[in-house]
Amino acid sequence: MTSGSSLETLTRHDRHGRWPQAESVDDFRHNLAAVHARIAAACARVGRDPAGVRLLPVSKTKPEASIRLAYAAGCRELGENKPQEACRKWEALADLPGLRWSVIGHLQTNKAKLVARCASEFQALDSLRVAEALERRLQAEGRALDVFVQVNTSGEASKYGLPPDAVAAFLRQLPACGALRVRGLMTLALLSAEPGRVRRCFGLLRELRDRLRQDAPDGIGLDELSMGMSGDYEIAIEEGATVVRVGQAIFGARATPDTDYWPPEGTGDAR
Repeated sequence: MTSGSSLETLTRHDRHGRWPQAESVDDFRHNLAAVHARIAAACARVGRDPAGVRLLPVSKTKPEASIRLAYAAGCRELGENKPQEACRKWEALADLPGLRWSVIGHLQTNKAKLVARCASEFQALDSLRVAEALERRLQAEGRALDVFVQVNTSGEASKYGLPPDAVAAFLRQLPACGALRVRGLMTLALLSAEPGRVRRCFGLLRELRDRLRQDAPDGIGLDELSMGMSGDYEIAIEEGATVVRVGQAIFGARATPDTDYWPPEGTGDAR
């Protein structure tokens, strides 16, 4: 991708909490079109095909009525941080055909049954205990699950994820979990107004993936990089993201504080 020094793409974290609410199907269509236009522009800057970037709208804290509007505007997959919330919405919106759910937040082993039941994808795998808990539940459900391994590229104690130097050993343990289909890596960058610091987190994940894929275990896919949220997804795309997790730029600002969905000692989460 880029070394970072040649691009001056800014973060949009200064808009955190100030995205207008999407209150109609037209609002959602407008917001989705704006995000897709920014995705295309970011791809153009580094010579990428926009078709290689998947937009995952994040609906955490948003009510059923809002999600129905998003669905009418074309959303067919949604990301949720909390497995309880994902499962509740999965049940309430079961009448919407083709709607898929991705759990993108930290998972405790006692909630693995919820993810195994309702999710098509889990993006925050960071321990063997969680992998084994999911494996047991998925075997009982008779289904498989796409997963991303979460990596802590910022070095912040408040963030979940494996340290980069522990990922290779972790991947070697995953083929034993046959119901988990490893698709790639995920990270959260620093929540910073300094683009260079944000870019370094994304570049680190891409470089790690490129090294690991050379001798990845059989059955372990490392094609995907899930990185970038509402405030920084354009930088993530410039650094190789194949999945961007965008919530507030599509749905509007959340009413609840980010500390409800991230450890209080952290810096927040601007999906």
